[in-house]
Amino acid sequence: MGYEQVVGDHVLLAFEGTALDQAVRERLLAWRPAGVTLFRHLNIESPAQVRALTDAIQQVAREVGGAPFLIAADQEGGQLAAIGEGVTALPGNMALGATGSDDLAFRAGEVIGRELAALGVNVNYAPVCDVNSNPHNPVIGVRSFGEDPHEVARLAAAMIRGMQRQGVAATAKHFPGHGDTAEDSHRKAPVVPHGRDRLARMEWVPFAAAIEAGVRLVMTAHVAVPSITGQETLPATLSSAVIEGVLRRELGFEGVVVSDALDMHAIRQGEGLILDSLAAVLAGNNLLLLGPQVDDQARVVRALQQALERGLWPSAQARAGTHPVRQLRRWVAEQAPQPTLDVLACEAHRRVAQEIAERSITLVRDENHVLPLRPSASARIGVFVPQPVDLTPADTSSTVRLQLGRALRRFHPLVCEYIFPPDPGEDEIASLVEQARIFDYVIVATQNAWQQPAQADLVRALVAAGVQPIVVALRLPYDLTAFPQVRTFVCTYSLQPPSIEALAKALFGEIPFSGRLPVSLPGLFPRGHGLHTTRHLTVIPASKPHEGKSADMSS
Repeated sequence: MGYEQVVGDHVLLAFEGTALDQAVRERLLAWRPAGVTLFRHLNIESPAQVRALTDAIQQVAREVGGAPFLIAADQEGGQLAAIGEGVTALPGNMALGATGSDDLAFRAGEVIGRELAALGVNVNYAPVCDVNSNPHNPVIGVRSFGEDPHEVARLAAAMIRGMQRQGVAATAKHFPGHGDTAEDSHRKAPVVPHGRDRLARMEWVPFAAAIEAGVRLVMTAHVAVPSITGQETLPATLSSAVIEGVLRRELGFEGVVVSDALDMHAIRQGEGLILDSLAAVLAGNNLLLLGPQVDDQARVVRALQQALERGLWPSAQARAGTHPVRQLRRWVAEQAPQPTLDVLACEAHRRVAQEIAERSITLVRDENHVLPLRPSASARIGVFVPQPVDLTPADTSSTVRLQLGRALRRFHPLVCEYIFPPDPGEDEIASLVEQARIFDYVIVATQNAWQQPAQADLVRALVAAGVQPIVVALRLPYDLTAFPQVRTFVCTYSLQPPSIEALAKALFGEIPFSGRLPVSLPGLFPRGHGLHTTRHLTVIPASKPHEGKSADMSS
């Protein structure tokens, strides 16, 4: 095996384009990488297009006579979905945490795995195994199953088994744990301030369970762990103490270690990427996840080749690092025949998503006993919903079209929906409050209002005006800490369509509220809290919807 192939076996390329153009094809032929990563904003248009793209990529692998390329994507479900259109919209990990069901986690893994396999994607950068123990974590949040390490471990292991049963390799991320950080590693290297004992009983528990479940890959995090590395700023991705010491020797992982994306700013960019990419392979990463910048890819490939030639990267270590990757590619080649695209968003898969959604909806507080809703035929319901936005680079929420008003009209015709900006100004808040006064019931949705103060300002302004809103947190339940005076508070953990449909059913009593908080709300409610209602369905006969007036109204 020449130096060029040793280097190729250590890299995953990315590229811009929805088809395999000649330039990308030539890079695949020249560098013979282990595979590629597909990203929603770069490569994804439709299921048929993705299937054609992955077929073209694997045709190159056949031409060079090697095992299939690894083709990876971030299909977590919920907040982050690399493949959006045409596939099953799963509510996500924290919704699964609210159900507490490892059976549903297993079935969710099966759905994700079967649909990715149909698309030609054979590696999934999921599940997130981070324990979201820090309410102020800006990047993990609902991507986590919750704050209890043993619950996270149980659900993550179940999802891994389901996914890999369908022939798609799962990835436990982000080792050694990104759940208790106050910074986003897309922007800088966060510090995990805990000692080894705390890390072992909290952060590492889900990863140990993932390894026991046979997970094929573990992704490293660009977080600093001074208690392990002895350095305040060194990302774990570049630390042999973390990878070889803890992950390999202590936890016994024998599979593929893949870095988080090397175009994140916790890693040095430009010429600095040369040293950090070398440090990453010396630390024990089998695969480097490269961004789409061709100059950076060439810089890394040349640097690693030169390091091998000059003995800076010991040849024996480099060649040994290819073994887990080659084993993974052989495992991919041995999987069952590729499913057809007919499995995408099929009825069986949609039922799984709906069951997760319906069992996750959590009634946290209902002091006025207004739920389930029992409106008269003439009662008017106002629904105020923020325009979904991406709050981090690991977020595809902006692609979701919220239709809460439409879902509620199944049960009551006089529903008027207002879509407001995610960061409304004072005048917009005043206008929305004035609009709310005309309704008999007011439902306000929030999207991480504890991080977006203007949304919390709107809720507080409604309460101050004498309106008693039913507030629904569409993502993190921590929103209630920003307006603890609210008397009715519901959590969905997701703004995906199945969760919105389930919310409407629960509000009107078609299904009971049965979810429980997978995280605690500091000073308010403990983890595991949830009020359970009985079924009480009142459906008002359909008629013409109430016509509200607002520049921001959407119906």
